[in-house]
Amino acid sequence: MANEQPIVIVGIGEMGGVFARALLRSGHSVHPVLRSTSLDDVAREVPEPALVLVTVGEADLDAVLARIPATWKDRTGLIQNELLPRDWERHGIASPTVAAVWFEKKPGRDTKVVIATPVAGPFAAPLAAALNGIDLPAEVIEDDALVDALVVKNLYILTANIAGLVTGGTVSELWSEHHDLAASVAAETLDIQEWLVGRPLDREAALAGMLEAFAADPEHGATGRSAPLRLRRALDHAAAADIDIPAMAEIAREANVPRG
Repeated sequence: MANEQPIVIVGIGEMGGVFARALLRSGHSVHPVLRSTSLDDVAREVPEPALVLVTVGEADLDAVLARIPATWKDRTGLIQNELLPRDWERHGIASPTVAAVWFEKKPGRDTKVVIATPVAGPFAAPLAAALNGIDLPAEVIEDDALVDALVVKNLYILTANIAGLVTGGTVSELWSEHHDLAASVAAETLDIQEWLVGRPLDREAALAGMLEAFAADPEHGATGRSAPLRLRRALDHAAAADIDIPAMAEIAREANVPRG
């Protein structure tokens, strides 16, 4: 029997479909919503959902969060890459449920797991249970550990994608054959992350987390379609924070990636 409170999923793409399947299998009713749909209209139909899980890509997140109805703000869930508290706090969302997703779903391919996905926030336990129910390992973490978990994921993605623009290959090749470049990009990424978070980070722990993920899936590609946009955002953040990023700047020149 489905749970009484439905779950709203905003954005039914590849990742939204994975979460919908997990939640449906765990007994939750799911209300799918296209990102172009009026969220105010849906909120009148579903005024008290258990969770409003936003699964749109990071490029669309800000616009969607700007439209989240006030009655849903304490029920919001987020799964995007490059996510940090400033992304939800500027929209008046104080304590979302957040999953630092460590699996990927490409069109026409099975879901691929790197490591277990940490989940924090009010709906963390049911969401992690739902993922585990379809063999996607997930674990509940304390809310005060969320930022560090997000930083590890950001470090992994940004280091691999940005350095991979000039090296190509896999993450294991990136770290073993282009170590100096990868380490420089990782250090610059952490400089930017500290500015975005607004406090010093445990850089050694973040690097260890990144390397754990590299080792868990050594054949993972080191770059992707979003890599130029990720580098452009990093350049813009560094310029705003007056952070020196010589390695990223050189990669931008080599890969012909202009500042946004």
